[in-house]
Amino acid sequence: MKAIFKNAWPYQEDKLNLPVKDLESALPFYKSKLNFKVDSRNDLPYKSALLSRDQIQIGLAENDGDPTQDGCFFEVDDVEKAVEEFKSNGLNKEKSDLMVENHGQTAWKVFYIVAPDGLCYCIGQKQN
Repeated sequence: MKAIFKNAWPYQEDKLNLPVKDLESALPFYKSKLNFKVDSRNDLPYKSALLSRDQIQIGLAENDGDPTQDGCFFEVDDVEKAVEEFKSNGLNKEKSDLMVENHGQTAWKVFYIVAPDGLCYCIGQKQN
């Protein structure tokens, strides 16, 4: 069983314009490890791709931005399922990687993934 991705919030300004140095080398990670599908691609004004999974969309773009300074927070319905799913896809993730972080009045059980392109993702589930 896979986790359901419910929301995506960018760290910077635009989850549909996340910077990567090389789109072609970035895409296999998103498809094979994170189970995104490519919805569309563009070459102008720069190479980019729109990706989707469940209820969210993100975009990767060769836009000269710094991928090490960007990424997204993904809200999932079950963070433990997400760990298991990514582990079965070959990512080095364990349930021991889970931690609780407070953001405002909300507690989240989370873990982090840094993609080979340098983008950082936090995957989390709201705690009651």
